[in-house]
Amino acid sequence: MFANWLRENNVAAGLLTIIRIWLGYNWMTAGWGKLTGEGFDATGYLTNAIANPVKGPDGIVYGWYVSFLENFALPNVDFFNFIVPVGEFLVGLGLILGCLTTAAMFFGLIMNFSFFLAGTVSHNPTDIFFGFILLFAGYNAGRYGLDHWVIPFIRKTIFRNKAATK
Repeated sequence: MFANWLRENNVAAGLLTIIRIWLGYNWMTAGWGKLTGEGFDATGYLTNAIANPVKGPDGIVYGWYVSFLENFALPNVDFFNFIVPVGEFLVGLGLILGCLTTAAMFFGLIMNFSFFLAGTVSHNPTDIFFGFILLFAGYNAGRYGLDHWVIPFIRKTIFRNKAATK
C-alpha cells in the first residue's frame, strides 16, 4: 500500500521532489566545491582509510574494501580525483533537474556507500535513507522534473527500436 502510494501518488511526487532537490543541492555543492576549489586530491583520504579501517570486535570489518582501496583506488588516485567531484556534481545536477533521477540516485548511493565503507559517517546515513526512498519511488521521484519528458522519450525510442529489429 505504501509502496504504491510512493510510486504513483501525486502528493508523494511533490514530497519526493522536495527531498530530491535538497539531496541534489547537497551533492552538487559538494562536487562544485571540489571542482572549483584549490584542487581536489583524494590521496590523503584514501591513505587514511587504508591506515585506519573500520574495525569491529573481531578486527577489520570490510577487509575486501580496504584491499580495493589499497590495490586499486590509491594506485589510480588521479582517476578518482577526477571521477569523485564530477560524479558528485552530476548526481546533484540530475537530482535537482529531475533528469534520469533513478540513475543519478543509484550512482549517488554507490558513492555514499563507498564513503561509508571507508569509515566516513558524516551525513551518509541520512543521504542513504532518503536516497533509497527516491530510488524505490522510481519514476515518481522525477515526475515533477525533466523525467516527465525524458523517460517517455527513452521508452518510446527503445521500444520503437526493439520493434524495428524483430
